Amino acid sequence: MKRYIPAVGLAAAMLMLPLLPGCSSSGDNSDNDSDSVKVAGDSVSAPAYVRLKINHIGGSLGAVFNDINSVQLPAAEALGIKPVNGPKDAWNVNRPLVKVESCDEYYVEELTHSVPYLVPEAASLLTEIGRRFNDSLQARGGGAYKLKVTSVLRTEGAVSKLRRRNINATANSAHRYGTTFDISYIRFFSDTVTVERTQEDLKNLLGEILKSVRDENKCYVKFERKQGCFHITARK
Repeated sequence: MKRYIPAVGLAAAMLMLPLLPGCSSSGDNSDNDSDSVKVAGDSVSAPAYVRLKINHIGGSLGAVFNDINSVQLPAAEALGIKPVNGPKDAWNVNRPLVKVESCDEYYVEELTHSVPYLVPEAASLLTEIGRRFNDSLQARGGGAYKLKVTSVLRTEGAVSKLRRRNINATANSAHRYGTTFDISYIRFFSDTVTVERTQEDLKNLLGEILKSVRDENKCYVKFERKQGCFHITARK
């Protein structure tokens, strides 16, 4: 169920943002960190991985998902909020926002340079991608893995700080509009491994899902090689 958040919630999140720890990638947290969740490929033993059937999407992930910033930015501007500089601006957002929290469809990483809010269309898109991923995984033999969201709405200040840490981050980021989120393809959340899957298979299954969603004109997608994520912007 979507939760529409009044300005006070966003403003409080803006105030907390500068106090959070730094990062080492264009996402909010490095995808190479160690945490308490089980991730495909993390087992110290030699598991008998069950391979997934993956449908071909017509090319490599990098070739198929190449919607660069100049493509995604106009869509973000048309659909999203006005960029937020800080807590004061948060009181005047021109569109309702949905708080994005870990749920059955996805897991939200601890965010360091963004806050967990999206416009309703983007929040619905994220949920749909997670649901399709889960359904496809179960239909092909199971496995208790969820998508991992690594970045959501960024303030102007957060973008500036991130650029000082990461030269690949752009000042004119689509993340500023509440329309854009990143999903890791390196790590997938699992609190209990029922069927072992490889990271490569889970990545390609996610690519298959994103291809179908993009073909329905619901989003733009960029495969980020260095950052280990899919950069996704919702469309009208």
